[in-house]
This record gives sequence, C-alpha cells and structure tokens, in this order.
Amino acid sequence: MDTSRRTSKDDQSRIDWGIIFCVLMLACIGLASIYVAATHDSSATSVLRQVISQLVWYVIGIVAVVVIMQFDSEQLWKVAPIVYWGGIALLASVLVLYSRAYYANTGAKSWFSIFGLTFQPSEVMKPAYILMMARVIVQHNDNYPIRTVRSDWLLLGKMILWTIPVAILLKLQNDFGTMLVFFAILGGLIIVSGITWRIILPSMIAIFGVAGTALALVIPEAGRRILEKVGFQAYQFSRVDTWLHPSADTSNQGYQLWQSMKAIGSGGIFGTGFNQSHVYVPVRESDMIFSVIGENFGFIGSCILILLYFLLIYQMIKVTFDTRNVFYAYISTGVIMMILFHVFENVGMSVGLLPLTGIPLPFVSAGGSALIGNMIGIGLIMSMQYHNKSYMFGEDKEFS
Repeated sequence: MDTSRRTSKDDQSRIDWGIIFCVLMLACIGLASIYVAATHDSSATSVLRQVISQLVWYVIGIVAVVVIMQFDSEQLWKVAPIVYWGGIALLASVLVLYSRAYYANTGAKSWFSIFGLTFQPSEVMKPAYILMMARVIVQHNDNYPIRTVRSDWLLLGKMILWTIPVAILLKLQNDFGTMLVFFAILGGLIIVSGITWRIILPSMIAIFGVAGTALALVIPEAGRRILEKVGFQAYQFSRVDTWLHPSADTSNQGYQLWQSMKAIGSGGIFGTGFNQSHVYVPVRESDMIFSVIGENFGFIGSCILILLYFLLIYQMIKVTFDTRNVFYAYISTGVIMMILFHVFENVGMSVGLLPLTGIPLPFVSAGGSALIGNMIGIGLIMSMQYHNKSYMFGEDKEFS
C-alpha cells in the first residue's frame, strides 16, 4: 500500500501543474469569450454548437498532451524526421485538396475540408518543425564540439535549408501570416543555438533592412509595382494600408480593425461586463477574440490575460532548466517562440499596432487546428518534467 501511494505521489510530482493551471485558465477565458461572440453574432442553436465544438477540441487537445507526454527525449529524437516529412506531405497535399470555399473568401489554399470539417495542416507542422530543428542543432553541435565561425555558418545553412521547404509551401498557399510564425521560431532557435553574434548581428541588420525597405516600397505606387514582381499580393497591400491608416476606410478594408479598436476602447478600465457587447467585430470568435476580452473585461481583464501568458512562459522556462537536457532546451525554445509570437501578433493586430495577419490567440481563439498545434507544444514541454532526464546528448551516443 505504501509503495503504491509513493508511486502515485511520484507520478503527480512529474506533472507540471503550473502549466496545466495556466492552460486551463486560458481555456476558460476562451470558452467565455467564444460564448459572448457567438451570442451576439449567431442564433441560439449556433451558440451552443460553437461552444460545444470548441470544448470538444479542448478534450482532443488534452488527449494529445497526455499521449505526447509518454514520449521521452529518445523517442522524440527518433520520430522528429518522420513527423517533419509527414508535415511536409500535408502541406503539399493541401495545395491540391484545399477548401474551395475558404479559398474563395481568403485567397489562401491552407485548409483541408473533409465532410464539413476544416483543418489547417500548417498548425501541426509547427511542433514537427520545432522537433526537427532541435535535432538538427543538437546533431551539428555534437559533431562540432569546438565552435568556429565556419561551423556556425554551416549550422545556419542547415537550419535555413530545413526551413526552405516549409517556406515555399506556405508561399504557394498564400499564407504569409503562418510563414512569419515559422520565421519567429527559426529566429529564436538561431539565437540559442550557440551561433556567434558576429554572424547573428549582421544577419539581423540585413533582415531589418530588407523589411524596412519593403515597408518603404509599399507606400509609393512605383514601389508597389516592384513588390508585385517579387510575389506580393493585393490583399497584403490593403492590410498594410489598413494598419498605417486605420481610420481612412472604416467601411471597407479597415472595417474589422476599426471595429476591434472601438470595442477594446469601449471597455475602458474595467470593461462593459460579461456578455455586454455594443460593438460588432467581424470574426471576433477567432482572429479578433482579444476585442471581446477588451470590451467585456477592460484593461484590467486584458492585463490578467497577458499575465497568464507570461506565467505560462515562465513555467516552461523553469521546466527546461530543471531537466538540463539540451535537446529539450531547443524544443522548449521553439514552443515558447511559437506561443509568444502568436500572442504578440494577435494582440498587436487587435489594437492596431501590427498589420492584420489572421493569427489566432493561443488556447483562447475558436478553432481546432491552432488549438491542437499549441496543445502538442504543451505536451512536448510536459514531457520534459514527466521523464526528467538529465543527460546531455553530446555525451550519449545512443542518440547520434
């Protein structure tokens, strides 16, 4: 009896309840916000269906977390190439089997539609990409224990090489917002990979220079013609116009952003109160869910939401340091960058600080694809403490 009790306590100590608390709180906020959005935008039947549908996705996500927690670092190391190429296959197949209805509305070929259910494969590709990149970095550093500028350039080339297939397929899908998430993950992993700042700093200056030049070219008509020749689309120009001048066209392209800013502004410090909505915001149950939180719960409620995300990130970092496993460290960095960028971009675009990209708010926005992708990331983090291996890959030839 004592042995069984001790085993039960040991199992519980291997589970990070801090991460679970943060995710559950975000899920509760998400369900409440979806209920508010659906109540004011849909029929009574549709409200119940949307809330139950999201609840089902949460249950599926929890199952995904429990399953992934069973994989230790050895198993994750072995499956990394499999899930990466499986994700690439999904990204390629959606170019043929994409939802025609979604393409007609958005111009993006990024969603499957099967028996009425839609799914975005790029969301599950994110954790697969993180796993593969972590493996590439660890393998390289194991092969080059003495770091040189040449070996660092080689590592950077490998990381970019594994990113190119993802970037090309997302470009063909016209999904620039999701591509930015992968670039954010890549940037975070490059910084922690050990590559010298003599390479990183000039590269960052060059990237910001290109981005600044592209933004400068968007403003004049002649510049736009140049950008069109390198693949920029009309809808991307309109999003930049909306971002730079949100009040210039509040009845057409800028309507969604303008309404979101009005809703958040109307919430004031303490909000209008739960389920008290006076400003209509298109697609507020998913991409613009922050406008619901800002309107109903005000500045205080919005700060609590952001504080929960910071607490979640802190718990992830703490677990990473506790495990002292370099492979897990890179996985954790990728997951943290994925969630951070989602939060930064979604909140930023909702208040007009960043252009609209259609990136959802993690664990809060309606939709199953993004939720499953984020829950897989949580499962990878939870696996760290659950197995809690303290060896370093460079010292264990079994993973080579």
